[in-house]
This record gives sequence, C-alpha cells and structure tokens, in this order.
Amino acid sequence: MAEVQLAPITVGGRDGRFARTLVWVGGAILVVAALAAIFAPLLSKWGPTEIDPSGTLAPPGGSHLLGTDGNGMDVWSRVLHAGRIDLGIAVCAVALAVVAGTVLGLLAGYLGGWIDDVLMRIVDIFQAFPTFILALAVAALLGDGFGNLVITIALVNAPAYARLVRAEVRTLREMPYVDAAKTSGVSTAGILWRHLLPNSLTPVRVIAPLNCGWAMLTLAGLSFLGLGITVPTAEWGSMISLGTSDVVAGRWWTSVPPGLALLVCVLGFSLLGEGLQERADARRR
Repeated sequence: MAEVQLAPITVGGRDGRFARTLVWVGGAILVVAALAAIFAPLLSKWGPTEIDPSGTLAPPGGSHLLGTDGNGMDVWSRVLHAGRIDLGIAVCAVALAVVAGTVLGLLAGYLGGWIDDVLMRIVDIFQAFPTFILALAVAALLGDGFGNLVITIALVNAPAYARLVRAEVRTLREMPYVDAAKTSGVSTAGILWRHLLPNSLTPVRVIAPLNCGWAMLTLAGLSFLGLGITVPTAEWGSMISLGTSDVVAGRWWTSVPPGLALLVCVLGFSLLGEGLQERADARRR
C-alpha cells in the first residue's frame, strides 16, 4: 500500500492569505491616518483653533473643504489635528496597559502563592465594574488632560493583560527549559526576562491592536460626555458632541466627518487585530 503523505498546513494557505490581507489593509488604513495627522499643518491652511469670523457654520466648499463649526473653526483642519490626540492617547494608553499588565501577570503567574492571590484579587476588583463605567469614574477623579486620560484608559485595560499573561506564564513555568534554567543557577529575574516574557507575549500582540480601537472609542465617549478632551482642542469625540444639534438642523458637516474618521481608524485597528489573530490560529493548526 502506497504511503499517504499529508501536506503540512502552513500560514501560506488560504487562511494565511486572508490573514495577510487583513493585516495589510488594516495597517494601510492606520498608516494613512497617522500620516494625515502628522502632516496636518501642511494639509490645511487653517489652524485647528483658528476662527473665521465670516464663516460660522459655513457649508463645505470654498476656503473650507469641510465647512466650519458653530465657532467658525475649520472642520477639515480639526479632523486632521484631532487624529494626533486620538491616535496618540490610544497607542500610549494601550502601551502603558501592556507594560503594567505584563509585569503583574509575570509576577503572579511565576511566583504564585500569596503574591498571586493578592494581585489577582486587585485585578478582580477592577474587572468587577463595566469598563466604560470604570473609565468614567477614574476620569472624573483624575480630570482631563493628555496624561490623565492615558492613565485612565490604561488603568481599565491593564487587568485584562495581567490575566492573559498570568495564564500563559502558569503554563510556561512547567516547561523543561525553565527547569533547566533554574538548575543552571539563573536568577528569577533572568528567567522572567529571558525565558517567560518573550514566550508569553504572543496573545498580547494579538489583543493590543483591538484594544487600541476600543481605547479610541473610550476616549471619544469620555470627550462626548465632557470628561475627556474639551473644546477648543480638536478631538473627534468632542467634535461629535459639539455638532450633535447641528445634524438635526441639516448641518451634517460639523459631526459626520469626525465620526467617519473615528470609524475608519477603529476599523483599521480591528482589521489589524483580526489579521494577527487569524495568522496565530493558522500557525496553531
């Protein structure tokens, strides 16, 4: 009987092509958004807080590509400059959450015992509340401002990373290479840094882009309610809030463009995260 050989499943198959497509499309969207935010002063002749006294609530066209808002500020310029705030806060907050959550997860997962119990009970307290409600409470306590909003969003995201890394470390600490490192006299810090940390970050790399999109929605929600970035600083959530009443009157340009910008960026992060998830699943299969 002829021997039947099964072709290995690789990331280069259909699933792999789909994953690469998602990653490329999501990455392209985010690169374009980032470049537009970086070069915002070159893409508009108006400043984000510059007022045109003769053009209050002017419709799109003429010297204002997307019209002006109720304060006479150029909507196109504000949409571009708001990308710096929204993307910057989202990325910084998720990066801080990853660092804090990873450190807690490493310590809890590897050391175990009372350290694990104490850290996980603290995590349980934070996760007992709905994330946006917790963000509202923390934002009200800390106040607005770039730094405080980064801390607020990072604080409500960090517990999820702590649990994720802890679960990975609890599995990895039983692996033979960890026992070999202990036998060789490697310190606890060395084991955590060189052996456990690199191998426990795979799920974190998948979840982080998705959380960036969630962080942008959280920031927009806080600003919409007046607890985030406030006028006159350009931010998509506050722009949507400011233009809500204008939509009813038919002046869609004050809130629809920032809403679409937020939608596109969140879509980009979602596609990137889904692509990384598909790639990881294809490799496991």
